[in-house]
This record gives sequence, structure tokens and C-alpha cells, in this order.
Amino acid sequence: MKLKASQAVEVLRAAGEPTRLRILALLAREELAVLELCGVLDQSQPRVSRHLKLLAEAGLVERFPDGAWVFYRLTGAGQAGGLIREVLDRMDPDDPALIRDAERLSAVFAERASVASDYFARNAARWDEIRSLYIAEGDVEDAILRAAGPGPYRRLVDLGSGTGRMLTLLGPRAEAALGLDLSQQMLNIARNHVWQAGLKVCELRHGDIFGTRLPDGDADLVVVHQVLHYLTDPAAAVKEAVRITAPGGKLIIVDFAPHKLEFLREQHQHRRLGFSDAEIRRWLGEGAFADLKVETLPPARDAGLTVKIWTAERAAAQQRSAA
Repeated sequence: MKLKASQAVEVLRAAGEPTRLRILALLAREELAVLELCGVLDQSQPRVSRHLKLLAEAGLVERFPDGAWVFYRLTGAGQAGGLIREVLDRMDPDDPALIRDAERLSAVFAERASVASDYFARNAARWDEIRSLYIAEGDVEDAILRAAGPGPYRRLVDLGSGTGRMLTLLGPRAEAALGLDLSQQMLNIARNHVWQAGLKVCELRHGDIFGTRLPDGDADLVVVHQVLHYLTDPAAAVKEAVRITAPGGKLIIVDFAPHKLEFLREQHQHRRLGFSDAEIRRWLGEGAFADLKVETLPPARDAGLTVKIWTAERAAAQQRSAA
């Protein structure tokens, strides 16, 4: 549906202010919290919030609360979003203001990555112990085995493999398996666990979940286990996981339901406090998967975390071509 002239004017009016245009350019890179935008723009929270309110009212950005934080991202669909993306594509990348904002955002990313890296390095040896504080891991693993099915899997890929638990759990059902992680400390522990389990089919590799450099449709089972809540752009990670899932294959995402335990952000580097079913469905994309099954595992105690297991089965190639 095309925009009416009056609607186009409203969209352009909302974007037609220097700070708001800078905000849109930043959100085109990834979703950001209000305080992160304040730091990059060097402006007060009330001022930035006013700009964001106008952009949201014009349908250009989406606002979503996450615990005590509020995140924003560009609207994913619609003519208004398409018009703004075209405007952003035509902007001069050498514009001094945009370059300065990009440099400040890169500094935010670098600081965040450094803090997370230090955290994983400090806690790598007791990672499973930390994880067990919040969830009944045995129940989760039983549910993952049910979701994955008996196999055999031609190729298993574990994105953000951590200590390698998904590899030792699912590896016996795979003809070949690959675990990717950015933490060398985690990879070393995972290699030891895989070796102890006698899984010669498993390979551990230093790799980025946002850019795996794996071929399209590389694996018939892709697992993203307790990773998304650490990421700056979980939607991009899901998109990459979708890309490498083969026709007829499965993608299993394990993470927390939305919660309000803010200490996990401060003490354990969680960036997002859980995910909704609607959010995961949207990130999986339209038409790529024939079905999405959701299993909910409530906490053992009131203050615990609810674990969600989203299992998406990719449509076979002939089904997609016929659609």
C-alpha cells in the first residue's frame, strides 16, 4: 500500500531534523537503549526521549521496554520505513556528524565487548555452575533432546557454544558437528569436554555468531543455546542462524522468557532480559519455516527464570518453490 501525500509529509517532517536523522542512522545499525543514544549524541535523556517519541508516533521506530531499560529499533516493515531507509541510503557517508556518531558508537561497542570478554574469561571455568543457579539444566536438556529428535543429523552447528555442552549433548547424534565461539577460554574448555566425551566428529572454531562465514543451508540442525540475551543485536544473530539452516532442517533457540531480574544485567552482562514468542517469530522471517513449536519450562522457585525452547523447522526446498 502506497503512502498518501499527507502521510509522506508526516514521515519526512518527523525525520527532517538533524538529531532525529542522526538517531535513525544509528538505529539502522542496530537496536539501542535510550542511554546509549544519549551517550553517542552527547545530549540529555529528556531531549533524546522527545525525539524518539516523535519518531515512534510517525511509525519510524519501534519502542520496546526490557526490564528497567527501553530499547528502540527502526520499524521493520511498511512504506514509511522503506522511505526512511531510502533516505538513509542516499546520505553522504563522509558527513562529519555521521562519522563522529559512528566513531562514538564503535567506542560503545568496544567497551561493551571488553567488559563481556573479561566477564567470560573470569567465569569460563565455572560457567555451568553459574548457569545452574538460574535454571534446572537437566530438564532443559531433556526438552532440547526431544525438540531435536533422534537424528542422525548430517551436520550440527552450535552458535555461541560456550563450554560445549550442546555439542556433548547432541554430538552423539551427528555425523559432523561445529561449535563457534568468540571466547578462547570457552573454546579451550569446550575442547576438553568434547575430548572427554570421545566425540571425534566435533570441531571447535573461533567464530562470530553474526558472521559465521558458513555456506547457506550448511547445517540440518542449528542450535543457539542461552546466547541471545548477551548480544547487542539478537535479531541479526537469528537471521544468520536462519541463513545456515538447510531446507528441511531445524533451528533450536533456547533462552529466557521476559523477566525483571535487573541484577543479571549488572552482574552477568545480560543485555536483554528475555524474549517473547512474537519477537522470535518476527526474527525468523516470513515463510522460511513451516512450523514453530514453543516449550515453556517454568522456574523451580518464584524468583527463578522461565526457559523457552523455540523449535523452527525449515520448509523443504520443493515446498518453498511451490509457495
